[in-house]
Amino acid sequence: MIKLFDTHAHLDASQFDDDREQMIARAKEAGVELIVNIGFDRQTIPTTIALAEQYDFIYAAVGWHPVESVHMKDGDLAWIESLCAHPKVVAIGEIGLDYHWDTSPKHVQHEVFRQQIALAKKLNKPIIIHNRDAHADVVRILQEEGAAEVGGIMHCFSGSWETAKQCLDMNFYISFGGPVTFKNARVPKEVLKRVPLDRLLIETDCPYLAPHPYRGKRNESAYVSLVAEAAAQIKEISLEQLAEITLENGKKCFRIM
Repeated sequence: MIKLFDTHAHLDASQFDDDREQMIARAKEAGVELIVNIGFDRQTIPTTIALAEQYDFIYAAVGWHPVESVHMKDGDLAWIESLCAHPKVVAIGEIGLDYHWDTSPKHVQHEVFRQQIALAKKLNKPIIIHNRDAHADVVRILQEEGAAEVGGIMHCFSGSWETAKQCLDMNFYISFGGPVTFKNARVPKEVLKRVPLDRLLIETDCPYLAPHPYRGKRNESAYVSLVAEAAAQIKEISLEQLAEITLENGKKCFRIM
């Protein structure tokens, strides 16, 4: 049986309140060996930690989402720092910039992003980058803050090959989710084809961004197998190879032994 790594999930989301245990069981049945669940604000960080403590194959990332930047209070960064000592916390994220949802002013997003990159460098933790409609500024800030020192993941990558290349040069993995399975997803498919195998990751971002044929419905961790199938076809390798490579890449990135 293939072994898969869903490197970005939100299993604590309210969309799973009625069937969370069954959904996690379906992921295991589909060959999902490891999951990193993302806590991104005051509400989701504690529930993410709780899930990681409950399931041995679920790990946690903690950070402050750019959409929530304006709600970050004094003491929140220190709180995130304290949680990074937890043995199941493997990354800081998701952090970055989001110019699509106009909920936090850009200058606030920039400051919170820079603070968390500095924290990651202090703690030697990889970072998980959320980037929506902000490619140039994300790359510029990562470069200015020396993020290559810790590297990390460009989560659910949607940019050009030029942007991907800049991120690869800074020690980042490029992760693809459900959108790469869509028929009209020409650019993500082209970028995935060019990303070196040793820098490739897959994810669901569930309950969001469900792959074909579930597009528009609730996504779940088991569907990372559909992302793997699409990626294997694009890379012209077997599903087994793709699964093994992305599993090992994820373990290396998050330092999961």
